[in-house]
Amino acid sequence: MTDRRQFLKTMAMMGAAAATAAPIAQAAKGVLETQPSKIIMPEGGDLLIRNQGLPITGTFVDEISHDIPHQNWGEKEWERDFKHMKAIGIDTVIMIRSGYRKFITYPSPYLMKKHGCYLPSKDLLDMFLRLCDKYKMKFYFGLYDSGRYWDTRDMSWEVEDNRYVIDEVWENYGQHHKSFQGWYISGEISRATKGAIDAFHAMGKQCKDVSGGLPTFISPWIDGKKAVMAAGSALSKADGVSVAEHEKEWNEIFDGIHDVVDACAFQDGHIDYDELDAFFEVNKKLADRYGMQCWTNAESFDRDMPIKFLPIKFDKLRMKLEAAKRAGYDKAITFEFSHFMSPQSAYLQAGHLYDRYREYFEMS
Repeated sequence: MTDRRQFLKTMAMMGAAAATAAPIAQAAKGVLETQPSKIIMPEGGDLLIRNQGLPITGTFVDEISHDIPHQNWGEKEWERDFKHMKAIGIDTVIMIRSGYRKFITYPSPYLMKKHGCYLPSKDLLDMFLRLCDKYKMKFYFGLYDSGRYWDTRDMSWEVEDNRYVIDEVWENYGQHHKSFQGWYISGEISRATKGAIDAFHAMGKQCKDVSGGLPTFISPWIDGKKAVMAAGSALSKADGVSVAEHEKEWNEIFDGIHDVVDACAFQDGHIDYDELDAFFEVNKKLADRYGMQCWTNAESFDRDMPIKFLPIKFDKLRMKLEAAKRAGYDKAITFEFSHFMSPQSAYLQAGHLYDRYREYFEMS
């Protein structure tokens, strides 16, 4: 018995030594190479490679950053980013808002005169449209956000300004760029908000009327347990909306806007990961009921950390994309590639997220 134990102990030590010695020897020769990791998940007792998420094919671009740092890119850096987007299959770029309070993305005569908005140093709207033309991407124009909704929680404030912005942008930009393919109604709500149905309907109808019916979409948030103020220190709250209440309120909203809003991309970061399937199933059911496209806004930043906001852990993004695929969603977009997924982001972690994403979808 003693000889058997000694034999097993010796063999284990030899195996460990061999396993350690081989990479050390390779490293000493300067030939140590690592192989791309595969994503494996236990399922039914087996280890299977899982590439079942809904791929991201659209991204917001945020050049009126008020809660994430500005990267101060010029056209050279932006063009490089469009190439990175194109490389992973992104075909749609959405300017999240054309202005926020006094900062604007293009020299709007109306906004500068009406609100004293600041003249931008570069016409970013023109630049984004030219880059979308060049790389054959669809461009969605995000409407102006006066900031008054955030102060009053009354969406009706946004209608008057955008009445002029929509006409101004279509006349000066939309008719001159093939890539101008739609509109993003940028007011973000989560519940049955004062004035929301009428405001969404008025702005969506005008967008469609002026552009010959180009598609429109919205990207609301779910009032879940992680729907807390970005400026606060809390990461969660106790009174998140129930699935039933979410369905009831959004059934009413969709009923009032579906004739002028073509798609809804709910933000996915305000609910916990084990709640994704329940909420996503309801979102898809409601969208199908009203003949709308069901997109997901797969947030690529992390809401679970006290530092706001950093690139998300890859497995969290993967779980959200897999849930969207299970629910039968039509498209995945993200907020937002340039800060949180780009290899040239100010955040080093963003480039690593880009690499893990490419590995997961087996992109060369």
